[in-house]
Amino acid sequence: MALLKESKKSSSSSPEDLIWEPSKSSVEETNVKQFMDKIGLRTYEELVKKSNEDISWWWKTCEKTLGIKWSTTYSSKKIFDSSQGIEKTNWFLGGELNAIETVLDQNVKSKGNSRAFIWEGEDGSRKATTYSELQREVSQFSNYLKGIGIKRGDVVASCLPMLPETIVAMLGTIRIGAVFSPIFCGYGPAAIASRISNSKPKLLVTCDGYLRKGSKVMLKPNVDESLNLAKGDVPTLIVERLEEQINLVKGRDSFYKEKVSRESSNCEAEVMKPDDPALLLYTSGTTGKPKGVVISHCGVLLQPGKEIYFNLDAKPNDVFMWITDIGWMMGPWQIFGAQELGTTHVIFEGVPDFPQNDRIYRMIEEYKVTHLGHSATTMRMIRRHGDEIINEHNLSSLRILGNTGEAIDPDTWIWEMKSVGGWNCPMINLSGGTEIFGCFLLPSPIVKLKPSTLWGPGLGMDIDVFDDDGKSLRGQVGYLVCKKPAPSMTRGFWNDYDRYVETYWSRFNGVWYHGDWAFVDGEGYWFLRGRADDVIKVAGRRVGPAEIESILNSHPAIAESACIGIFDAVKGEKLYCFAIPKKGVERNAETLKDAKKLIVQNLGKTLEPDEILFVEDLPRTRSGKIIRRLIRAVVSGEEQTGDTSTMENPESLEKIKISLGNSSKNN
Repeated sequence: MALLKESKKSSSSSPEDLIWEPSKSSVEETNVKQFMDKIGLRTYEELVKKSNEDISWWWKTCEKTLGIKWSTTYSSKKIFDSSQGIEKTNWFLGGELNAIETVLDQNVKSKGNSRAFIWEGEDGSRKATTYSELQREVSQFSNYLKGIGIKRGDVVASCLPMLPETIVAMLGTIRIGAVFSPIFCGYGPAAIASRISNSKPKLLVTCDGYLRKGSKVMLKPNVDESLNLAKGDVPTLIVERLEEQINLVKGRDSFYKEKVSRESSNCEAEVMKPDDPALLLYTSGTTGKPKGVVISHCGVLLQPGKEIYFNLDAKPNDVFMWITDIGWMMGPWQIFGAQELGTTHVIFEGVPDFPQNDRIYRMIEEYKVTHLGHSATTMRMIRRHGDEIINEHNLSSLRILGNTGEAIDPDTWIWEMKSVGGWNCPMINLSGGTEIFGCFLLPSPIVKLKPSTLWGPGLGMDIDVFDDDGKSLRGQVGYLVCKKPAPSMTRGFWNDYDRYVETYWSRFNGVWYHGDWAFVDGEGYWFLRGRADDVIKVAGRRVGPAEIESILNSHPAIAESACIGIFDAVKGEKLYCFAIPKKGVERNAETLKDAKKLIVQNLGKTLEPDEILFVEDLPRTRSGKIIRRLIRAVVSGEEQTGDTSTMENPESLEKIKISLGNSSKNN
């Protein structure tokens, strides 16, 4: 068992001065340690340094270690070419492949009867699909696509929840050289329509509806309205999940099972270039229209495969589960990364704490899950149900914990490491983005960790922290950047290449600017401080919201919080904080006063909040991210709050208005 201990360099007992250390026996069994022994490196720090200094060596070594299936071998003399500019880097020159041969076909040969994935419905229904079964279903879907005239380079969109057919549709599309574009099924009609209008798919795959929190969500009417708004006559294939009566548009709509099941189960994969597009993923960011991110065939293989093998230590007999959705990058990331390694993964319908509060713990025990990933918000929500339900389940199968989507506060980090992982499972805290189909920063299971840390740069990712002038920073908050290309970096935005260059390559010449605040402490541990566009500046002092929120979340009365800056003529900005209280906590002035005092003790009087308010909920996306810009818009009294299509809980904004109104009355 590995435990937290106080840092030797520390004279205090704050969470960020504690160190978790893996046991020697667990280190020796890891993929990364065995790889390091093979190439003669002693420490993980040495491996990261070597991989980032010589990316040609790294990506060549990486693809061979992962066992990428090539139709035509690439030139060993030139792994990448940036002669047209770093933003136009080409990879594995002369090579040919199809990503599906790596994540599916070659696994059939070695473990065809092994489970590729397990699906669980909210109603308790289950389906385990073997690699052989998946290959047959994928080939049938591919043949259906070819039969209706879809070819290489065409877009096939989906508006589906996590269903077995969702995986089949994605892999079947990419198998014939077409581009798969998953659209989050929780969007409103306008948001779905905007993505359809931009991608112009030749087919849309959807379903009649799905289950969520005990309700039947009828998706087909929403999709019909979206297609009307998009003014596109897109053929639509419908999965019958609920088997409810729905309106069929003659000449446009047809049923998935009826059409696909009649097709042949043999289909050769289309041979593609490494940089040909495989996925079209939409990310809305904080402002502006959605960005269509293009990820290549080599990109969908190398980044998730690398991270799940080296950093999350997945093995063929493991069971991998990330709480995610196909409309979020982590859905395709899990599918490609886990299946590339021949690992079983778990997908499920609905939410992790319904129909019973202990659903996620029951699934870990029942399916013997070895890897559990999530967003910090999701885990904070699950935590509210208490530790008693954890103790009712055997979670001994767990080896690795993971977090992404937002910074995880030290209090939640420590709780999960202790209560869920029993101090035996490292927290692999990830940070990257849809635009790179993976991570810039993440630990490995063989390094020491501090609460909330991302440890440092990923393998082959030359990451730094810059100041406003593009100079490297340590010990201060700065901009997270990447100084070298990677195979998974987006090939541009769909139909908007100039915006891609402007977004990522214009702030610092030849350097990827990601828009996150990062901080490296005196011992070399990396932390995230939130989005750069969320930064708060009070009386000349700049601070990321995540730093303040971590302090608030450590208060025994507070479950979760969000902090924003509001314009102030004197101080530049004043600090507003919104906190969700823990169950049973009385919402009184003394508690809020105590929370203010805690922030002052840690950050100084300058950053004392002007206001801390209790709220019932915070606006968040379905992937768990808190949307601070919407809180800021409400507090500022803006009539237009911008794009709210990604929201899980739009009613939270009205509740924040009520809390603000009550505060004004009391003052």
